Amino acid sequence: MRRFWNWLTPEPSTDPDADAVRVLRISGTIAEESWFDDDITPAIFATELNAGSGPVTIWLNSPGGDVVAAAQIYNMLIDYPGTVTVNIDGIAASAASVIAMAATKVAMSPVSMLMIHNPATMAVGDKDELARAMSMLDSVKESILNAYQEKTNLSRAELSSSGLRNLVGARVRSTWVCETLTVTHPAHVSGRRTET
Repeated sequence: MRRFWNWLTPEPSTDPDADAVRVLRISGTIAEESWFDDDITPAIFATELNAGSGPVTIWLNSPGGDVVAAAQIYNMLIDYPGTVTVNIDGIAASAASVIAMAATKVAMSPVSMLMIHNPATMAVGDKDELARAMSMLDSVKESILNAYQEKTNLSRAELSSSGLRNLVGARVRSTWVCETLTVTHPAHVSGRRTET
């Protein structure tokens, strides 16, 4: 069975006072439920996150998905008592970008991407149904703006001025960067990464 998550064995530390960092690789679509255990769901994520303690490093690669499920995972990470580092391994797009905003530290390589956009849905019905769908999208946008504003310290006006249009890769790093960070990928050589 293919799973979206995979815990790696914590690397030993020479500092006896240091907590072992748990490393979690997650890859897949974010969904409220999963038929084949290959989506990132809040229920499974909660079980995995709370199975241990101490600092956690999450290697995130997701095209996004259900924004409500992403909000649940965001809140779990915000409430987690240990330090949370999110390394964007390939892409954190759409709802996955909301999850990344919950981390204490977010790191991106020169080739990884963070993509944000206005929320989208599909609606069918009369003008009242379509108006309700548009109102719901406005509410969702305000909700995700909270996560971006909290992490970046940009104003809502600055974040909305682009209409949350696909800010990808280098533009995000140049807009939201705080400092640079060097981290070692569990299976690769170390490289310079951008931390927000």
